[in-house]
Amino acid sequence: MRIAILDDYQNLALQSADWSDVLSLGEITVFNDTITNQDALRSRLEPFDVICVMRERTPLSGDLIGALPNLKLIVTTGKRNAAIDVAAATRLGITVCGTDSPSTATPELTFALMLGLARNIVPENASMRSGGWQIGLGQDLAGSTLGIIGLGRLGSNVARIAQAFGMHVTAWSKNLTQDRCDEMGVEFKDSKEALLRDADFVTIHQRLSDRTRGMIGDAEFKQMKPSAYLINTSRGPIVDDVALIDAINSGEIAGAGIDVYDVEPLPSSHPLRQCDGLLLTPHLGYVTRHTWEVFYGQTAKAVAAWINGTPHGVITS
Repeated sequence: MRIAILDDYQNLALQSADWSDVLSLGEITVFNDTITNQDALRSRLEPFDVICVMRERTPLSGDLIGALPNLKLIVTTGKRNAAIDVAAATRLGITVCGTDSPSTATPELTFALMLGLARNIVPENASMRSGGWQIGLGQDLAGSTLGIIGLGRLGSNVARIAQAFGMHVTAWSKNLTQDRCDEMGVEFKDSKEALLRDADFVTIHQRLSDRTRGMIGDAEFKQMKPSAYLINTSRGPIVDDVALIDAINSGEIAGAGIDVYDVEPLPSSHPLRQCDGLLLTPHLGYVTRHTWEVFYGQTAKAVAAWINGTPHGVITS
């Protein structure tokens, strides 16, 4: 039994879980890079019976899955993965399993980015290291208005943390209700425009879909305060990169904290890397020790269970 672990950038997959049961049943190969060329990816994956993927880092299309003659099991971290054609896998008799996904790490990073921007942490650190001292004036979170786009599992955790900071919290999404906002103790906004107009910080917590792709663009940045900041720890294509850069360069908004991108890893020459006013992190939202222990611990158990004929965490759609 040949098992591939994909996209283990930090080479931590085998250290984050007990793989002994799996190793007694098969051979594990770990790949630390991401291949985007489909021919090269197919050649790499052809020998493997089992493929373990980390979130959406490597898409597994129906065409690719159908071109892998030995593939029998896919295990993804998380219970949903839009980058896997589950229907195609099911038609081909390939089992797809998922793991739990902790909901604390991404909200915490949201506030790391928010505080980094509000208190000018990166420029102040650079000033200190170059021999300087105070160079800017920060913004308080307490008393500021946080607008949350999407009040689901992650958005709700963000709301709770914001309330602990003493922020006034508002929320909007297409399907959000007044009752849900009342339950969370946040102000319901009946339109995206109303949320953007009033917020000092805007944070996005929605899945990528046809409806949310490009949700924040030129028109939305013009509706925000010039002093406002945008945080995106959700999915890159929800925000128009070109419009974001233009909004910051023109002073339409004060800045943004971005953890997710249209293409990942982000190319070294991408214009986002050269835009002042952006605080960028390399999709760290879920990259924590606890999350890795859950992801890889349950991945190892799912592989062993499937080999032993008792698969669990099966995804069918």
